[in-house]
Amino acid sequence: MKQFKRHRDYGFFDQDIRLSKLSQLGDPLERLNKGIDFEIFREILEQHLTKQAKGKGGRRAYDYVLMFKILILQRYYNLSDDQVEYQINDRMSFMRFLDLTIADDVPDSKTVWNLREQLVEQEIVGLLFDRFIKELEKLNLIINAGKIVDASFIEVPIQRNTKDENEEIKNGGTPTSFEDNPHKKSQKDVDARWTKKNNVVYFGYKSHVKIDAKSKLITGYLITNASKHDSQVLDDLLDSSKDKGEDLYADSAYGGEKQLEIIKEKQMNNKVGEQGYKNNPLTDLQKASNKEKSKTRARVEHVFGFMEMSMNGMYLYVIGIKRIEAIVGLMNLTWNLFRKLQIA
Repeated sequence: MKQFKRHRDYGFFDQDIRLSKLSQLGDPLERLNKGIDFEIFREILEQHLTKQAKGKGGRRAYDYVLMFKILILQRYYNLSDDQVEYQINDRMSFMRFLDLTIADDVPDSKTVWNLREQLVEQEIVGLLFDRFIKELEKLNLIINAGKIVDASFIEVPIQRNTKDENEEIKNGGTPTSFEDNPHKKSQKDVDARWTKKNNVVYFGYKSHVKIDAKSKLITGYLITNASKHDSQVLDDLLDSSKDKGEDLYADSAYGGEKQLEIIKEKQMNNKVGEQGYKNNPLTDLQKASNKEKSKTRARVEHVFGFMEMSMNGMYLYVIGIKRIEAIVGLMNLTWNLFRKLQIA
């Protein structure tokens, strides 16, 4: 029989020794805990989520900041509700991040789901995102010396519908077969759309972001279905009261006549890449100008790269644009939290 090596008996400080080892290896959650004051979110969470007690008895509600930090864990590691419950029970780094010990109760997956649904229904994520933007502005981390806009696909599970059902959904309706069966309707996404880019087909949504060109912090975002062209949301994405006078960097998809007029109306400096056309190719001067602009514009790819790699992709198992808006908002907030640590 194989003999496992144990050099000494278990000791009282073994947990501290193991956590110290995790710190030496570079625990990102420990850095996040030390670098972010999560208490700044408490007022918003308690204001919108606290319910009047119905009577004595019953389990005491979990701390809202604790629950919010669990949602951040979910987004950073792209975990399902069941997986985040398991990983909190299993991983010491997760417990330390949440300030939990072996003796503490861990919220179950249904409690996590319920909190997120409340954030969706009451549209609280946008408030939390804006609250952190105010904190970043107070710390002078948002430079306001230029903005970059771009979009990325958010893929969701493909729907298996009939041809007639797809046609009705495409026209903005809800198929009668869904309405007649509430269980079926709850599993069907009528907001997501198909699109093709560079001969690759996508089903889902688009995350449109505006970032601070210097700090790479996300300062605004919008969610649309995947078929919406990037340039169609430019008017809503830009804010003339905040972005006035700044340079705007974007790829040539934002270079249409209507979009250039919007940039002018917002009183921003046009740094959008120029596009060549048949019988009217770009001149060498235009190519050189595009190359110079792209050095700044490409910084937005670092944001999407972090979400794809460090946050384990942008494929989400949720249904409906309202849930997508909330989860992508949490993703954008998670990026800003980690980015703040890098530049603070």
